[in-house]
Amino acid sequence: DMIKEAYGDAAMGRLGVFEWHKLFREGRERVEDDDRSERPSPSKTNENVSRVKNLLNRDHRMSIRMIADDLSIPQTQVFEMVKENLAMRKVCAKFVPRVLSEEQKANRKVICRNLLHHVNEEPDFLDNVVTGDKMWVFKYDPESKRQSTEWHTPASPCPKKARMSKSKQKSMLICFFDRHGVIHKEFVPPGQTVNAVFYVEVFTRLQKRIARVRPAIINNWWLHHDNAPSHTAFCVVEYLAQHKVATLPQPPDSPDLAPPDFFLFPRVKSTLKGKHHASVEALQEAMMRELDGIQVQEFLEAYENWKTRWQQCVDAEGCYFEKF
Repeated sequence: DMIKEAYGDAAMGRLGVFEWHKLFREGRERVEDDDRSERPSPSKTNENVSRVKNLLNRDHRMSIRMIADDLSIPQTQVFEMVKENLAMRKVCAKFVPRVLSEEQKANRKVICRNLLHHVNEEPDFLDNVVTGDKMWVFKYDPESKRQSTEWHTPASPCPKKARMSKSKQKSMLICFFDRHGVIHKEFVPPGQTVNAVFYVEVFTRLQKRIARVRPAIINNWWLHHDNAPSHTAFCVVEYLAQHKVATLPQPPDSPDLAPPDFFLFPRVKSTLKGKHHASVEALQEAMMRELDGIQVQEFLEAYENWKTRWQQCVDAEGCYFEKF
């Protein structure tokens, strides 16, 4: 009664008080609880672990509940066997541009190895490489889920946002750059198809731009672009041969090895997501400002990252080596 009066609701129960009083009268001096030896579960046997493993080998998508129901084992025990005994975890599938065949993987590996060899022999080789591509930019492009994250306390309600879609009004940008910055950029006129004939016209303007802003490489520069039909058409190849412009090989379906795809376009798009533009012209002006605002250091780092990605591709035996 005195203990209850002193500690109120925090007081130990009557039976607990008498039990501890008995232990102290018998000579106990420690107030910590004795270590309890956990009784081994009758379900976590080697046989049951093997049964769980066999089920997962047949179907990697089975849930803990499905396994427990199938084997008549408690779910908690199944979870422990999967996590502790089998050291397994559930992972989501990774989206990739395409499921590569063994031949395509080997092609990626060979191209990357040859490019690394070229760079090792000529350390300044990438100074003469101009890369570029085209992309759509939208008048309104919803911000990504990661961009909408906010700091909240545990007591704060979960933030919600309406699902939005890209606007129908858009414009196509064509951009070429090297390790020192953007060289040429232009928007495709509305209604214009980017075919081989139009691409040759773009190259003509690119040649003039290189002669003006990069005169040191005008007679010895390499072009890097993807394998789109308009890029590999005969008239385009003929134009490049006439002007003695060599091309850097690019493996098909490999955005992870193209600087426009892994650096420039994501870099620019991320800053425009979630912003409404009054017109297509306003969108184009915003895009030009973003391109002009990219520092030279970022282009230098992108080209260094390009070399790193070649090595990563070789180490991965030609497989994709990052998330998409």
